[in-house]
Amino acid sequence: MSALALEHEEAMRMIRIEKLGNTWGDTFSLKDISLDVEEGEYFVILGPTGAGKTLLLELIAGIYYPERGHIMIDGEDKTSRPPERRNIGFMYQDYSLFPHMDAKGNIEYGMRVRGIDPEERGRRLEELVGLLDISSLLHRDVTTLSGGEQQKVAMARALACYPKVLLLDEPFSALDERTKSRLIHEMKALHHHERLTVVHVTHSQEEALQLADRIAIMMDGRIVQVGTPSEIFSRPSSMDIADFVKVENIWKARVNECTHDTLTLDLYGYEVRMARPEQFDCTEREVRLLIRPEDIVVGSGARTSARNRFHGVITAVEQRGFYHVVRIDCGFPVVTVVTKNSVEELRLEVGASVDIFFKTTALHVVSV
Repeated sequence: MSALALEHEEAMRMIRIEKLGNTWGDTFSLKDISLDVEEGEYFVILGPTGAGKTLLLELIAGIYYPERGHIMIDGEDKTSRPPERRNIGFMYQDYSLFPHMDAKGNIEYGMRVRGIDPEERGRRLEELVGLLDISSLLHRDVTTLSGGEQQKVAMARALACYPKVLLLDEPFSALDERTKSRLIHEMKALHHHERLTVVHVTHSQEEALQLADRIAIMMDGRIVQVGTPSEIFSRPSSMDIADFVKVENIWKARVNECTHDTLTLDLYGYEVRMARPEQFDCTEREVRLLIRPEDIVVGSGARTSARNRFHGVITAVEQRGFYHVVRIDCGFPVVTVVTKNSVEELRLEVGASVDIFFKTTALHVVSV
């Protein structure tokens, strides 16, 4: 890469974390974490409870200082700088509003501490009030606000001092589904309007899919995969990640032939073809074949361009929210999802014979 290209890449990077590590007593440690977050990116750290997501966020914020590694923000080493010297906004899961102040006092607090003049404070307050639609909340006791209202006030407080980076710790976890859906939509608009770099920690795959430009999967104190939502959910790099992101079709397979662009596999006695992954090692023989339920088409002699077609018998039909899960025995277990209309139109019921189809590009292979 040329010097000019490297300089451009560095300019686009808002956060760089290099070999970050820290230990908390005898119980938990973060292990050699390295991450890059681009300017203006909505970056989600996704993982199960206890993975270390919030601890990583607190290291970025300066709540803790790492024992090893470096944290760069906007091209400057902030590893040993206090939180107020990092130009970040931080919103905790419980919002941590000051109960002795009204909503207006909470929002203005950071600006007062930093000595921002009253005229600028008023202008910024007015801007945030309009952006978040919270004019009716300004003089309310924050302990009387609903969860969604508290979240908006906490967001305004985090944004008040024009942070370069906004850190969000499980921001929607305490909200009901209707409020959560509305605020996720508003968060998208806010991110665009403020041109923010956001690092958002969550265990919710739904939040990650709706908001993230890229996702880092975190497990047991390590970052185990980074990619776009499509890469993470359709191309998990390990069996643990596949299990976490709910890839329900995981089949044992054997590689029979490997060419420069195609893999031919034996799947329980059936031949399956798929595109060869770029980094796949042709010496591999025993593998796991993965495909998401949404990528399998159910029909009866349906016209499709899919190259892989199998016949099976339905063993279960389960309603799951607004869609149905159909389980099929094709000589190997298959899980697919269909709409209510498809269940009725195709007469999908236990004992019915059906064909399934999937494209080679929908398959993913993981080494054992």
